[in-house]
Amino acid sequence: MKIGVLGAGGIARSMSATLRGMRANGEDVELWSVGSRDIRKAEQFAKREGFQKACGSYSDMLEDPDLDLVYIATPHALHAEQMLMCLERGKAVLCEKAFTGNAPQAEKVLQAAKEKNILTAEAIWTRYMPSRGMIRDILASDEIGEVTALTANLGYTISGVERIIRPELAGGALLDVGVYCLNFASMVLGDDIERTCAVGTRMESGVDALDQITLFYRSGAVADLLTTALCTTDRYGVIYGTRGFLRVENINNPSRIEIWHPDRSHLFPSQVLPVPHQITGYEYEVRACMRAMQEGQIECSEMPHEEIRLFTES
Repeated sequence: MKIGVLGAGGIARSMSATLRGMRANGEDVELWSVGSRDIRKAEQFAKREGFQKACGSYSDMLEDPDLDLVYIATPHALHAEQMLMCLERGKAVLCEKAFTGNAPQAEKVLQAAKEKNILTAEAIWTRYMPSRGMIRDILASDEIGEVTALTANLGYTISGVERIIRPELAGGALLDVGVYCLNFASMVLGDDIERTCAVGTRMESGVDALDQITLFYRSGAVADLLTTALCTTDRYGVIYGTRGFLRVENINNPSRIEIWHPDRSHLFPSQVLPVPHQITGYEYEVRACMRAMQEGQIECSEMPHEEIRLFTES
């Protein structure tokens, strides 16, 4: 499969490393093209990262009849326009989170995907990782009993980063890191939310700097979430059940899962589960897109379009 990257920044480099690793493993991927508004930047990126073609405009890149899948790696505010551009030219698209800046944009893109019958996926990588299945299996086994609450936090010291500061780039903590907290809660407790309470602080530009979000579910469970661009947090997610609790180290890219039981005499978890080795973690979303395209699907089962709608509406 010939894969192109739209954008030539840091996250595009991470995807490039992923594709090289997949190709080295014998997987059917080709680092085909990179598109940038600056041809020299595109050429430098292509040479450094191993892409076969460099394009000085997004339109030129998308006119290539051999290109199969486009990974969008640009600021949030550009996603809707660029996904529509891809779909108009018949290109399957994997768009980095956040999918769009708002719900109307997301609906327009998803309607276009349906009309064109072309795969469109959101690259919220934790949805595709094996750790998600590991957590689901533990919860289904009743190891910690009925889940009654969870906490999750994610924060980095990124308040000086331009894409975070500027509202015209759909900046702010929620769209950049808060989506991981919300997805962690959704993967555990679902989306039948009765009530949401949220407070936060703003940067001088007006975008959110810190968000404290509490989700109240109809089941009676509660999720307490903290996300911030002002400081680095411990990034833990803890799932509390009636028979014990589950602690996930780094909800942004889980490195291990700990099962704890309520014997207060023990200071260590009763079981520690390491997650499988990965190239970068992005490979799972690429593989999901490849499977979906081979099956003639327009969405990935790991992050279906209805879930994308729910998150852009919330």
